[in-house]
Amino acid sequence: MAKLGFGIVGCGMIAQFHARAIADLKGAHLTAAYSTNPENAKRIVELAPRCQVYGDYAQFLKHPGLDIVNICTPSGAHLEPAVEAANAGKHVVVEKPLEITLARCDRLIAACRKAQVQLCTIFPSRFSPANQVLKQAIDEGRFGKLTLGDTYVKWWRTQQYYDGGGWRGTWKLDGGGAFMNQAIHNVDLIQWFMGDVAEVAGFTGTLAHERIEVEDTGVAAIRFRNGALGVIEATTSAHPGLLKKTEIHGTQGTVIVEQDDVLLWQFETANRRDAAIREKFARRVGGGGGAADPKAISYAGHREQLRDFVRAVQTGSAPKVDGEEGRKSVEIILAIYKAAESGRSVQLPLKGDPRFSDHVAAR
Repeated sequence: MAKLGFGIVGCGMIAQFHARAIADLKGAHLTAAYSTNPENAKRIVELAPRCQVYGDYAQFLKHPGLDIVNICTPSGAHLEPAVEAANAGKHVVVEKPLEITLARCDRLIAACRKAQVQLCTIFPSRFSPANQVLKQAIDEGRFGKLTLGDTYVKWWRTQQYYDGGGWRGTWKLDGGGAFMNQAIHNVDLIQWFMGDVAEVAGFTGTLAHERIEVEDTGVAAIRFRNGALGVIEATTSAHPGLLKKTEIHGTQGTVIVEQDDVLLWQFETANRRDAAIREKFARRVGGGGGAADPKAISYAGHREQLRDFVRAVQTGSAPKVDGEEGRKSVEIILAIYKAAESGRSVQLPLKGDPRFSDHVAAR
């Protein structure tokens, strides 16, 4: 079987994680990149010397052997290049968030569906081994009745971080702050673990940074459709930056995961795998996981998710995190913003507000 050819659109920091991940995959290679910044493009070529760089997007899409296009542009600029790629018959990978409004998410999903190409949204935390075993325990019913699901992203970003990128901290291209940019991974995780969200209430503030339009601190209370409750905390104002944490509680068990470590794995009824899980995932992470430095994250999750996408393209089966899955976290975050702005709780799905859009993707 011929190797699948990947192409990267937008060669900023996150594109380097995609390039490293692709380099580790059997049956795939990075063959092309599109960038308007020669210095950024040079860094990608250093990681993939045979990669051809284009400054013209139409020519990039015509590159021989290009099968999959990875969208690594700023968050609010995902839609247009993704739609063009789909219309050109390319499968599409989109960095989180899928887009920054539901209308733009829906247009992207609809375009890929119409073109009959595969679409996935990058959420590498779902592919963390610790999160995988936690999800398995939930699916097996080991928690009994789920009661509480909490997640915390208490990170630190300097003022220089926001000043150094013209799109960071803007509604137009970032789509939000600590919730939409940093904590969206954990927003995705908590709904993946706990199920669909029914209602949110929230507060947001800009407390530690200047010259940004969006929140650097936020808290949200969540009611899930299964009746369980939860809390999401998101910030880039907590010096020196802490490891992200998720806590799942039920009537028969509790699990706490910090980054990729299992701090607590306790169930009313033990099984033969529990001791091995505790030993395997006990304090094995050495780095800060991006808590203070956005570059200090592993690309392993990207690699495993792109491996899953290669499988989906080769077999015609669905990727584990498709466009509809990627849309869920965007809707939750927009509901939190709406709740914070209005001072009232907001029910999901979001309807009747043109700022946030009904779900209009074609079925």
